[in-house]
Amino acid sequence: MFFVKLNAVGLMAGLVLIACAPSEDTVAGPTEYHSLECMALNIYFEAPAGDTEGQRAVGHVTMNRMTDPRFPDTVCDVVHQGPEGTLHGCQFHWWCDGRSDEPTNSAKWGEAVEVAQLVMAGDDPDPTDGALYFHNTQVEPSWASKLERTVQIGPHIFYR
Repeated sequence: MFFVKLNAVGLMAGLVLIACAPSEDTVAGPTEYHSLECMALNIYFEAPAGDTEGQRAVGHVTMNRMTDPRFPDTVCDVVHQGPEGTLHGCQFHWWCDGRSDEPTNSAKWGEAVEVAQLVMAGDDPDPTDGALYFHNTQVEPSWASKLERTVQIGPHIFYR
């Protein structure tokens, strides 16, 4: 199971999660908070800070995968799909790049949590038009030519 360690930044991350928690009349359980953490980490590491549309797009790809039978059906399982520790085996590069998976920038983390909540609430229109995949414009993966390109948002190109 994956958890953010409570170092100084992790503690700030926890405070952001508490500050962004649902109101008392919509109390969420541990599973919902764990899903929010997984989504926020994916957004934090995959999308540039300050690019809200790009962050939303990464969140929507995660949600789109949950509804596709070819992918796992929970946020955390989608985010963690693939063997950790093998650079090209994971669906999301940050999960298997060998670096720390702890947020180090509290402002960027707070932004990622807010966007994760927005996307997971289900009221946010999908800027990717149903995309299941994306890559940075600095790379040209072999799989991209086999898929339908939907949109480019910031430094990412999206496909379904």
